[in-house]
Amino acid sequence: MSLDERQDFQSTVNLEDEQAESRQPPSEPGPARRAKRALWLALAVLLVAAIVAWGITVRKRASANVERDTRELAVLTVSVVHAKRASPQEEIDLPANIQPWIDAPIYARTNGYLNRWYVDIGARVKKDQLLAEIDTPEIDQQLQQARADLNTAEANLHLAEITAARYENLLKSDAVSQQDTDNAVSEGKARKAMVESAQFNVKRLEDLQSFQKIYAPFDGVITARKTDIGALINSGAGGPAQELFHIASTHIMRVYVNVPQVNSLAAKPGLTADLTLAERPNQRFTGRLVRSAEAIDQASRTLLTEFDVENPTGALLPGAYGVIHFKLPNENLNYMLPVNTLIFRSEGLQIAIVRDDHVTLIPVTIGHDYGTQVEITSDLKGDESVVLNPPDSLTSGQQVRIADSSAAEGKGQPEGKSE
Repeated sequence: MSLDERQDFQSTVNLEDEQAESRQPPSEPGPARRAKRALWLALAVLLVAAIVAWGITVRKRASANVERDTRELAVLTVSVVHAKRASPQEEIDLPANIQPWIDAPIYARTNGYLNRWYVDIGARVKKDQLLAEIDTPEIDQQLQQARADLNTAEANLHLAEITAARYENLLKSDAVSQQDTDNAVSEGKARKAMVESAQFNVKRLEDLQSFQKIYAPFDGVITARKTDIGALINSGAGGPAQELFHIASTHIMRVYVNVPQVNSLAAKPGLTADLTLAERPNQRFTGRLVRSAEAIDQASRTLLTEFDVENPTGALLPGAYGVIHFKLPNENLNYMLPVNTLIFRSEGLQIAIVRDDHVTLIPVTIGHDYGTQVEITSDLKGDESVVLNPPDSLTSGQQVRIADSSAAEGKGQPEGKSE
């Protein structure tokens, strides 16, 4: 390599070195570099401290929320209702036994064979309407014999009267003795008594013969026919009598109801009630209490009462079962509560009342039990907030929270005691 070339190469290298040095930052002094490092370190420490403080704050907030939720969950939420006054009238539904106004079996008054019947079951008849005819050959023959005996007695009486008259005329001339005259007169009186006896016998047999025709004793409906043409009819002279028909008067029905002893004082004549039947659910029949047995049945402890119900259309049938609905005056206007407010414990019957968000258990005494409602005879003011479905763990003094009152009122009907 020539000298000139070497000089050019050296110049090029020096130029590149200068350019490289011009691109490097100027070197810093030592104290400034240490200050910068301390600043970065402080910023890192502050960042770590902020992260730690944020984590602690989040933990405390979560712990506070958990503690608050725990306290809220520990407070029991209950529904409450208020006691209501009982109605001035107490409505009672009792089973009723429906019977006809008049109910009578029809028997024969004479013996014979049934010749013909004119009505069957379900027939509505009027009073004195012919129901059947009986053939009585024995009675007919006895009547003929009795009439013949009557004719004989009348003939003997006529002869005795003539004889007595003759003796009395002869006595005036002393043609006969007084004794014979008295005998003739007595014979005439005896014959007269025999005539009267024969007349009564004829009348008796005529009455028996009139019983050949059986008539309805009153207006009503035939509920049974227990005989047929050709059947032997026995009036009861030689054995038990045979029932021919059964008739019931249904224009008014007698409704018998057994009223419990506790309500017996209010069951007075004149009390009105409604009668309903299962087969006629949309129809009510009005009845009036007319009489009672005036005695409590020792077996059932009830008072037998009778209601009269008009039945012009025959809708009510004898022997039917119904339900009588009547209202009795309620003299004790106590408060009523749903049955699912009661607490049954060894201490006795209790209810839970909420006062200032705390529970107070008070003992109560019930009167009437109406199934879904009970009458409270203990002292209540009516403004108490009574707990519905109180749990078995509920204690006096326990803090509770009252749920929506409108929803609680809708739950007044018992749905079973919650645990």
